[in-house]
Amino acid sequence: MSVSTLAADPYVCAPLPVLGRDVSVPLVTGGTVTYAALDYAASAPALQRVWDDVAAYAPYYGSVHRGAGYLSQLSTDLFENARRTVAKFLDCREADQVIFTRSTTDSLNLLAAALPADCQVLVFETEHHASLLPWRDARVTVLDAPRTPQGAVRALERALADRDPHGPALVCVTGASNVTGELWPVRELAAAAHAHGARIVLDAAQLAPHHPVSVADLDVDWVAFSGHKLYAPFGSGVLAGRADWLRAAEPYLAGGGASRRVTRRTDGGVDVDWHETAARHEAGSPNVIGAYSIASACKALTEAGFDALVARERYLIRKVREGLAEIPEVRVLSLFGDDAPRVGVLSFVVEGWNSSHFAAALSAEYGIGVRDGLFCAHPLVRTLLGGDPGTQGECGAPEAAPGERSLNAIRVSFGAGTPDEHVERFVRAVAELVRHGARWTYRTQDGRCVPAV
Repeated sequence: MSVSTLAADPYVCAPLPVLGRDVSVPLVTGGTVTYAALDYAASAPALQRVWDDVAAYAPYYGSVHRGAGYLSQLSTDLFENARRTVAKFLDCREADQVIFTRSTTDSLNLLAAALPADCQVLVFETEHHASLLPWRDARVTVLDAPRTPQGAVRALERALADRDPHGPALVCVTGASNVTGELWPVRELAAAAHAHGARIVLDAAQLAPHHPVSVADLDVDWVAFSGHKLYAPFGSGVLAGRADWLRAAEPYLAGGGASRRVTRRTDGGVDVDWHETAARHEAGSPNVIGAYSIASACKALTEAGFDALVARERYLIRKVREGLAEIPEVRVLSLFGDDAPRVGVLSFVVEGWNSSHFAAALSAEYGIGVRDGLFCAHPLVRTLLGGDPGTQGECGAPEAAPGERSLNAIRVSFGAGTPDEHVERFVRAVAELVRHGARWTYRTQDGRCVPAV
């Protein structure tokens, strides 16, 4: 069945079972309602499959790479099999390494610590802070927000052409924006980077849960993503890709597991022979449950079929966009325009509303969980809202009282576990709040807009 056929029939793929789908929450106006989790871009709910797999393994949990007992051997096999599952999910090249980390942020900080001396890093201002901030020991060039995918490629090519061609360089780019959901031209950016002797790392935190990611096809050097956005919220992430810079760098963490041999010197110090495998950057007892949960999620998404998952998500995106388009007071934020392909992440502002106030009303009066703020992408949100990208602002905190304008936005995000009713309730709630206003009084408390008691 082709993707075009799937797109015409959104019900070929039912929502995948996730935890929390039947949770009831109280409404400030009285009664309860089934919670509509529409903040997948921050943390997606755990797939039931992942939870069941972890629960089945839990009694057999043991130390990894350290014990001769049955449970330790079983846990070690499970951990290394998880590594192979992730490599297959990402379509890694044969020589690539898969390193388990804590998150996308941790993965990119690990790579930043492994950069060669005098490396130049090129990054767009549109990146999440996880991609924008780790490069403190490098020469960083921050590129302005492009307004078309082609403009992004041209801007990168110009910046690369102006750099010193003899030193190492790294391009860091997102696969899908955590603010607008728009897909970036990763393959074309990778080609531009390689044509100028640079390498490229892909932040796939928002891409991997929604679309297949092929390291080989996209021709990226590294990819990073987080388990908690991939329906596996057990504190684990992945950095996968070329081994040479990672093998040449000092271990990200020094300790047991990263060292192959440690010997005393006559002067009282120690000599260390570090591993050259992924273990070099996985010191300490590994988060085997986190790694296993990521592997379980990779299998579940692969078995469900990304063609069907993508087609159904496009259907949900269309429902949200069409519903919001009928409300003149709503402005959806975009870099590349309304027709740009995107994942299930949309940010918007509402005329006459403080974004924190609006999000609080969605939660308290409708049982809908969204996100408001700057989404840890301050320069991008400021640019999209017409403010100064350099203006200070706290991540997620309101800057004005209820009813006052703020330079914040509201983000709705969804994915493989989202039922139709949740997005339908969301669109209906936005229309009702704009038309009739909030039914409750709200106040600012500890930097958040909350119902007044």
